[in-house]
Amino acid sequence: MSPKSTTLWKTEETLMNLFNHCSTLKHLKQIHARLFLTGFHHNLILNGKIIMFCAVSQNMNYALNVFYKIPKPDSFLWNTMIRGFGNSTTQSQSHYAIHFFKRMQLAHQPDNFTFSFILKIIARLRFLNIGKQLHCSLFKFGFENHIYVRNSLIHMYGMLKDIEIAHQLFEEMYQPDLVAWNSIIDCHVYCGKYNEALDLFTRMVQQQQNGMQLQPDDATLVVTLSACGAIGALDFGRKVHSFVRDGGNDFGESISVFNALVDMYAKCGAVEEAYETFSNMKKKNVVSWNVMILGLASHGNGEEALALFMRMLRENVERPDEITFLGVLCACSHGGLVDEGRQYFEIMNRNYNIKPTIKHYGCMVDLLSRAGLVVEAHTLIKSMPIECNAIIWRTLLAACRNYGNVELGEKVRKHLMELEPDHSSDYVLLANMYASTGQWNEMSKERRSMQERRVRKPEPGNSFIGIPGTRFEKETVERLL
Repeated sequence: MSPKSTTLWKTEETLMNLFNHCSTLKHLKQIHARLFLTGFHHNLILNGKIIMFCAVSQNMNYALNVFYKIPKPDSFLWNTMIRGFGNSTTQSQSHYAIHFFKRMQLAHQPDNFTFSFILKIIARLRFLNIGKQLHCSLFKFGFENHIYVRNSLIHMYGMLKDIEIAHQLFEEMYQPDLVAWNSIIDCHVYCGKYNEALDLFTRMVQQQQNGMQLQPDDATLVVTLSACGAIGALDFGRKVHSFVRDGGNDFGESISVFNALVDMYAKCGAVEEAYETFSNMKKKNVVSWNVMILGLASHGNGEEALALFMRMLRENVERPDEITFLGVLCACSHGGLVDEGRQYFEIMNRNYNIKPTIKHYGCMVDLLSRAGLVVEAHTLIKSMPIECNAIIWRTLLAACRNYGNVELGEKVRKHLMELEPDHSSDYVLLANMYASTGQWNEMSKERRSMQERRVRKPEPGNSFIGIPGTRFEKETVERLL
């Protein structure tokens, strides 16, 4: 190597090392200036470092300025720009990723990374037609059977709620890898096809038992347990728990898996098993505490939920977040603990600097409404720094009906008419309120108004009850292990 080449190599290495200590945009601009001073401003690798930093830190305007000054960007630079725009929190910049993908095709052939990035972006933006066009482009560029691209394609169709095509793409794969199995199970859960998701998990475990090198991981178990919780498949969830406990894997150290187990047991009504699982966890994070507090609160165990919250504060293992306080307020609401609810709502902001969200206000309105404090609930709504939604107003309207406060109920109804004028339950609540106080003429007017506006009650709800010995129990659970 000549002395000149050695000097250039050392300079490039020095510049590369500078990026290891770069943490702010100001530092990045200083390094960029150094590239110009040393004549490396057209170096694709160093420019790639700049654009990668901008993509991760969401400084895409600066990345765009750098990119446009590169004479011939390679595929890595194009992909990084697409990925950076796609990860943006703003809708307009996410759309710019599609624009960049179209421009790339004029200058450079997309590769498997390009399609993997853009398919995930399309899934997040919910652009089904563009997604189908990209699907066609995969055949044009020869990536229709590429494993990473196929997995991204399955994910895209799942997120776009076209589960039939997602499932067909999965079944066409000769030997799906772990990512493909996780993706298709997750897609079914996302689309509400919970039984089908559990069937897929069963197939996956059976293939492992038949000698295939396919081992479920944390992501597989978490999404499967969420399906169990969604339909109350308690026995199936217990089988998954046995798999975790006796499978000889490292799942015992996985906090996310045990958080999912606690959540599953709680949603299935097995609160004691949820608490036992929680207590046996070797390590816990704030999600662990949140799931258990919410599980206790949602089943009416308000005092137990608050006791667990106090234990969390006493042991000082995790700092409570907004979800923690949501569970605490929910516990107060279900337990009728008005004074405690007021106290926790106050210290949430004062002691922990957590700004109440619409859900926190909803819990407080529900707490006050259940206790008959409808005037205080109305005052709280009027003081909210954010716009109140129809759900919270409707909670107050139901309380006005229960406690016979017609005057306030009429005021609340006016707000609901502005937000959701054709919601059937609002007409029914107000009409029943009039009837309970003997105002029959007003009740008739409300019923007539409902008919004139052709407002209809929704289809009645239904419940799912798992009965031992049914087809689900015999054919699905017994196949699991």
